[in-house]
Amino acid sequence: MTDTPLIQTRALTRRDERHQVALLQPTDFALHRADRVSITGSSGSGKSVLLRALALLDTPSSGQVLWNNQPIANAQIPHYRSHISYLSQRPALLEGTVEDNLRFPFSLKTLRQRQFDRNAVTSLLGHAGKAADFLSKNALDLSGGESQVVSLIRTLQLNPEVLLLDEPTAALDPTSSREVEALIDAWFAGDKARAYIWVSHDLDQARRMSDIHLHMSAGVLSGAISR
Repeated sequence: MTDTPLIQTRALTRRDERHQVALLQPTDFALHRADRVSITGSSGSGKSVLLRALALLDTPSSGQVLWNNQPIANAQIPHYRSHISYLSQRPALLEGTVEDNLRFPFSLKTLRQRQFDRNAVTSLLGHAGKAADFLSKNALDLSGGESQVVSLIRTLQLNPEVLLLDEPTAALDPTSSREVEALIDAWFAGDKARAYIWVSHDLDQARRMSDIHLHMSAGVLSGAISR
């Protein structure tokens, strides 16, 4: 069914058991194909908590995350994460060249049947204003903006269905931010079956990069999508 949500939550909650604090109030949410969603809100309001729960990086305290209307078994989580990709504000790169970093995912068990595609990567670099010789740069010598571009391309080359973008440009200068935005735009335009959620403190960016704008306050998501 074309209207089946890519990701759906049912009464999803997260709680800090140590301090007995609710981080995410019961949340019903649905992300459909071709959705461009932004979430804004103050620091500590639960935006990152929601994204990390959707990525299955943190175990929900209660409720469910569904993928294509199905619950996700523990054994399916690596496969799920190859389709539903989380990108944080702080990229983690390995020693070696940019190309070494981009080749790394294909050494993982879940992706060994796939191959690094230099042409596809070069095309992605072009959207961010980078030439092919950028691949030979030392990853540890890159600026923050360049590192985030590499981290994003490392994800985009795997053709995820959904991007969960946790303030990926918060620490970047305006030029680097626009490079990241251009990459996301190009990825989204390449297949209208894709979708993303972008957490941002920047209201102008949220308006620019989304069609659906939600707000988070004290663990409560407002303006929830309904179809």
